[in-house]
Amino acid sequence: MRFPLFVCSLLCAAPFAMAQHSDAAHPSTVHVHREAGGARAPYAGMQMRPIKALSEPQTADLRAGKGMSLALPAELNGYPGPSHVLEMADALGLENDQRLHTERLFHEMQKEAKALGEDIIASEDELDRLFREKTATLAKVQDATARAAHLQGRLRATHLKYHLAMVEVLSLGQVRQYNQLRGYR
Repeated sequence: MRFPLFVCSLLCAAPFAMAQHSDAAHPSTVHVHREAGGARAPYAGMQMRPIKALSEPQTADLRAGKGMSLALPAELNGYPGPSHVLEMADALGLENDQRLHTERLFHEMQKEAKALGEDIIASEDELDRLFREKTATLAKVQDATARAAHLQGRLRATHLKYHLAMVEVLSLGQVRQYNQLRGYR
């Protein structure tokens, strides 16, 4: 039973892990060195990170409650996010009650996302510790990765939840205008 859970954990964490691996948003954090014989060593330099799986910008984004593209399924399919709605409040013609509701949603999202971000950092630190202290076993790694994947899934669901909430606040016309202003339509 543990092996399917382990595979599921890896699959659930794939989008987050891919973003970590590519560091596309922060290319200066990726170091490529040559190994003996000229082979590329793309992870050289990363061994100095406090938590090997997280760059400093990723850790900062988790602590700040940033979206990190976790809500793209909603965003790119017509479900605006509270942060961007607030940025475009005037262009969208938000009424005062809409603005207040959006601000409340944004602050709730931030509170939840920051707390989960800290939990993710702690779970990644725990996984790193297992290997750093040479106490990693298959069972411990499976448990630690399942915990990390679960938290990452909860963070993604948190961001998506607030995109869903925004369509209840905005009119259909405002949602259409949002998509046009963002360049999606």
